[in-house]
Amino acid sequence: MKRQYGFTLIELMITVAIIGILAGIAYPAYQDSIMKSRRADAKGALMGFANAMERHFTETNSYLGAGTVSDNTGTPTIFSATSPVGGGGPYYNLTINAATANTYTLHAEPTGAQSNDKCGTLSLNQAGVRGISTSLSVTDCW
Repeated sequence: MKRQYGFTLIELMITVAIIGILAGIAYPAYQDSIMKSRRADAKGALMGFANAMERHFTETNSYLGAGTVSDNTGTPTIFSATSPVGGGGPYYNLTINAATANTYTLHAEPTGAQSNDKCGTLSLNQAGVRGISTSLSVTDCW
């Protein structure tokens, strides 16, 4: 009598169940990693935006005039209005929330696929003070 080689249906079902369990664990971790990398890109864009504001201050001796709205808020005229700056997304909208001759506050508001980010809107001011719009610790998100 010849012995047949191969897998039984039970063995295949156990393999499929194990793969399903591993995928169920790995996919949420992957999604969280993607969200963190997009947030890191927005933080970098905010830092670049702050550098552009400082260059604007150096040229004009004021932070005023860097936004599109007459009260110097809104969409920036001196830097990209979205993050990532080139291609992809956008996952964050960059705005000037408040600007005076000597102060500014910049915001990166999550949008699209990033809108359910647990850190909410990221902020940065002229003194380098970082903030978020949720009750989490700033150090958890920055």
